[in-house]
Amino acid sequence: MDTQASAGQNAAITDDEYRTLAAFRHALRRFLTFSEAAAHQGGLTIRQHQAILAVRSRAPAPASISDIADHLMIRHHSAVELIDRLVKAGLVTRSTSRDDRRRVLVSLTPQAEAVLKNLSATHRAEIIRIRPLLVDLVQRLESR
Repeated sequence: MDTQASAGQNAAITDDEYRTLAAFRHALRRFLTFSEAAAHQGGLTIRQHQAILAVRSRAPAPASISDIADHLMIRHHSAVELIDRLVKAGLVTRSTSRDDRRRVLVSLTPQAEAVLKNLSATHRAEIIRIRPLLVDLVQRLESR
């Protein structure tokens, strides 16, 4: 870490910065609440939405269960259980890697692609809607 960044981190925090940090965290929580509601409306849990988004974000490369665990910041066995539920729901399929038979690859089904497309469009619109607020809050913190 450079000394300039370190010095900035150790500087006193003003009352306005506390308010700005609280407002930023509140905006993030509102977005996460929005995201969870949108996922439920699409028939998914928030974790299922995150998992299929993680799989899709790897395209065109396949996603492994380890990739999904890393992306969601969960343990490998938790990712396996999540993928089990997604397979049962008809949202993903599993296959074994041709290069490494120990590696399990996960692919989205057309059903998951359709659900994810709708959810992603909704999320993109919400991010664009809240962008001015987020930019303003970050600029307030940077202006110091």
